[in-house]
Amino acid sequence: MTMPLDGIRVLDLTRLAPGPFCTMILGDFGAEVIKVEQPGGGRRAEMEREAQSQQESGLEERRRAALNAHSRNKRSLALDLRQPEAKEVFYKLARSADVVVEGFRPGVVKRLGVDYETVAKLNPRAVYCSISGYGQDGPYAQLVGHDINYAAFAGALSVIGEAGRKPAIPVNLLGDYAGGGMHAALAICLALLAREKTGRGQYIDISMTDGIVYLLAALVSERHQTGVLPQQGQYRLNGGVPYYDVYACADGRYISVGCNEPWFYENLCKALGLEQYAKEQWNTAKHPEIARAFAAAFKSKTRDQWFELMKPPQEVCVAPVLDLDELFADPQLLLRGMAHERQDPELGRIRQVGVGPQLSATPGSIRTLGPTTGQDTDAVLRGLGYGEEAIAALRKQGAVA
Repeated sequence: MTMPLDGIRVLDLTRLAPGPFCTMILGDFGAEVIKVEQPGGGRRAEMEREAQSQQESGLEERRRAALNAHSRNKRSLALDLRQPEAKEVFYKLARSADVVVEGFRPGVVKRLGVDYETVAKLNPRAVYCSISGYGQDGPYAQLVGHDINYAAFAGALSVIGEAGRKPAIPVNLLGDYAGGGMHAALAICLALLAREKTGRGQYIDISMTDGIVYLLAALVSERHQTGVLPQQGQYRLNGGVPYYDVYACADGRYISVGCNEPWFYENLCKALGLEQYAKEQWNTAKHPEIARAFAAAFKSKTRDQWFELMKPPQEVCVAPVLDLDELFADPQLLLRGMAHERQDPELGRIRQVGVGPQLSATPGSIRTLGPTTGQDTDAVLRGLGYGEEAIAALRKQGAVA
């Protein structure tokens, strides 16, 4: 079956969430992704091994790798880029690569000799993408950080959470996965499309902080239009109104309500037995009273009972707040293939999230499970023309593993 990125070779130098998520997307849609990993996995892998209570067996290591969705549809080449012989292997790969993705702190790839300028001399058609917290330039370029820090700088944390409470932390969805990985995958596809017109690759500078700000485009626009600065729990889309909030039910579980439109709001009031509020949606003076009434009503039934009462044909914008275990039993997600499962003869049942974008003619797919570090080193080297003696010599030097 034809896939959108068939024939595209990606060299993946990334380690943490945004880069591997970006290249997972590319791999899901047909790109050949080669993970260029440090032998042994580097100091982060060492830290993770130390945190484990006991040493993993080979089978346990393979199972952990197979369960890692970020590594699926990829091959692993263990290459110590600090060594000249390893750099030569990378340069051979770069000559035939379409995309290089790296996620180091600005300046690291230049010190290693695998930066965009070096790659572009070898291969002017290469698209080179750097993913970092704050971008390659500016006063914060060298500032270390993680998702929570980028979301803070971007202004997102200032509008997430309940009024009067400290900002809520939205896991690492905003910076790592949306503003970083997905933003980068989109940019790479745009650059590949541009290459069809120009014949040349280009450099992409992805800042996770920039990406989060980009996600806030509508909110920033509304702030400038209205002059009102959104606050935690006081904006119409962050819990500041009773018809767009989350409510506890009789079983301690939660249901989400998003009835912005008057017709949905009226249906909500009827379903809750609170018709007296059906025409009070825009009466802000009544909102505290309505919120208390909604909260009391939702406490009278379980989450799933309310959902059954309000789902079609009732036309109420509600959804149960599912945990991750419930997610993989949900009929909607099962139908759409978002709960992927396969049986491996040695590893047993392997479960992952499915492929998000649903293309009708050229769909993505999960073709291979994640490899252990260096699992494909010999195969990749043979593909570059290295013989068995040359591979053995590289391994003896520690350039590959």
